[in-house]
Amino acid sequence: MRGSTRTLTAATAVLLVLGTGAAPAAGSAPAPHPPYAAAEGGQLRDVRQIPLQGAVNVRDVGGHRTYDGERVRRGLVYRADALSKLTDADVGTLAGLGLRTVVDFRVPEEVRYDGQDRLPAGLAATARPVPDNGLFRQLMTVIGARDPVKQEELLGGGRAEAFMRDAYRAFVTDATGRAHFAATLRDLAAGGATPLLYHCTAGKDRTGWLTYVLLRAVGVPERTAVADYLASNTFRAAYDAGVRESLRQAGLMLKPELLVPLQEVRTDYLDAALTEATRRYGGFGGYLTKGLGLDAGTLLGLRERLVG
Repeated sequence: MRGSTRTLTAATAVLLVLGTGAAPAAGSAPAPHPPYAAAEGGQLRDVRQIPLQGAVNVRDVGGHRTYDGERVRRGLVYRADALSKLTDADVGTLAGLGLRTVVDFRVPEEVRYDGQDRLPAGLAATARPVPDNGLFRQLMTVIGARDPVKQEELLGGGRAEAFMRDAYRAFVTDATGRAHFAATLRDLAAGGATPLLYHCTAGKDRTGWLTYVLLRAVGVPERTAVADYLASNTFRAAYDAGVRESLRQAGLMLKPELLVPLQEVRTDYLDAALTEATRRYGGFGGYLTKGLGLDAGTLLGLRERLVG
């Protein structure tokens, strides 16, 4: 990372854990994945990463097959982690995507600490903050304490996992989050906003949930949508491991592995949101129509514009 690990502050460390800020220590930053990644069993076969130096989880949402054998079109929808630390070359790469719209799901506190997106000239992000269930503040408390006992009390014994499940339930229950997710889906259905990129901080939770919802809404099988969601663990693994080692070397955490449940995506987090959707709205379809307020015309528009 920039500078010595001895000067790593709690705020900077939190940004690193969340997936942004300076790169991990020299030698630990991941090399870019090939544009098309293939994992065991082919789960990532259709996942196309946009390799950047200042962000590690930027992908084209297109390429997946739907139930009827069609494909989600490439080049229309992109998902990403924070764009505030992009290099000039990265900004040029984004310019080559021809983006018309960028949607930022980060809450103001994240933007204040980390900075605004770096984007091609003439393009400004649309702020649609989705609450993070207090994750940023929780991490400030945990890392800032520098106390292994307190850190174990806050994150150990399954507490970190429980926190993440609560965060995913909030994607379904929080009215502001639902409104901002729905507005982004309506933009995609209308067509004039594409190519569109949306992102949060790590590009895995808020962004991951919306991508799962979008793929399911246009007819991508659940198994495929889940595989796309879980792909964040592949793209973020080297970066996140480097962050944990940096925290250990800086003396901020004796057991940085306590952070793994916060850094990863897991099917039980996704299941927590889906179970909440069933409880409140009767199922995934009810979440789309009642929770997000999407009418038949919008859902048809998503399919017509994004699949073919």
